[in-house]
Formats: sequence, structure tokens, C-alpha cells
Amino acid sequence: MDAEQVASQSEQKLKSAVERFKEELKKLRTGRAHPSILDGVTVEAYGTPMPLIQVATVTAPEAQLLQISPFDPNNLQAIAAAIRDNQSLGLNPVDDGRVVRIQMPPLTEERRGQIVKVLHEKAEDSLISMRGVRHEAFKVIDQAKKDKDVSEDEAKRLEKQVDDLMNKYKVEVESATKSKEQELTTV
Repeated sequence: MDAEQVASQSEQKLKSAVERFKEELKKLRTGRAHPSILDGVTVEAYGTPMPLIQVATVTAPEAQLLQISPFDPNNLQAIAAAIRDNQSLGLNPVDDGRVVRIQMPPLTEERRGQIVKVLHEKAEDSLISMRGVRHEAFKVIDQAKKDKDVSEDEAKRLEKQVDDLMNKYKVEVESATKSKEQELTTV
């Protein structure tokens, strides 16, 4: 990677770190039913593990209810078992022979606090990976400076460019964290 490409490649890496963080946020339960809560569920269907989204439709007809309609009714038991066995979700699905329904239990104050703690850990992990991207970019710029591929002024300009990108995406992570925390603490 040459020094001229550092900023654009750093921006791509920072952007993907923020996107990963936002995907992680979707998995945090806020007490309201949202189909993305079940994104990580894998169902044993037709003898192979498959993502839930490939074997059923997930909807949220009410604020506290998820409804899973399997494409093949024979997978009903497997879907309910996969959700029940996923300890991180802590959900208890009920099937009526046609669809699986999940009543979202209200979050206790203690559970909200735990989820906020996990939220901040995920945010910090994201910021750490972003700092790693910045550090990597600075190493490339320093090496280019030592090899006399870029001038001192050009190196400073590139470092400032990378720092500006870092700050831009850091603010994005912090605002997403703040809004998710607000969502979690609102009863």
C-alpha cells in the first residue's frame, strides 16, 4: 500500500468497522420485538444447518410479539428448538402447528443495565479496531517518509487526513451508541 492510497483504504476500513458495529447493535434486545433479533439463529433443516431467514419469514405484528412463519410446516419444531436452545436470546417460542410466536418479555432494570454494559463494550471494541486502522495507516506513512517516497509536509497532510476520518467515524459510533442507550433505558 503506498502512501497516497492510505487515506482511501483507511476510510474503507473505518467504514466497515462502523457497519459491523451497527450490525452488532441490531442484535441487542431493547424490549421491543424486532425481526433482526433472530438474525444469528441457525436451524437444522433438511439435515443441514441453515439461517432462520432461509427457512421462515419473521415478522413483528405487535410491539412485544415476533411471529415466525416457516416456508415448510415440517420445520416448525426445528425452528422452535433452535430459538429455545439459543441461550443468548433467552426467548421461549410457542408453536401452534402453523406458526411460531415469541412473546418478548419486558426487560428488568438489572437486565437493561447489563445490556447497556454490553453496548459500551461493543462500542469500545469498535473504537479499538478503528484505532488499529489509524495506527496501521500511520506506520505506512512513516515508512514512506523514511523511504523518501513522500515529503514531511505530505506525510503530515496524510496523517491529518487519516485523523479527520477517524474522528468522523468515531462520532458516528458514539452517536449510534448514545441513541441505542437511550432506546434501552427508556421504559
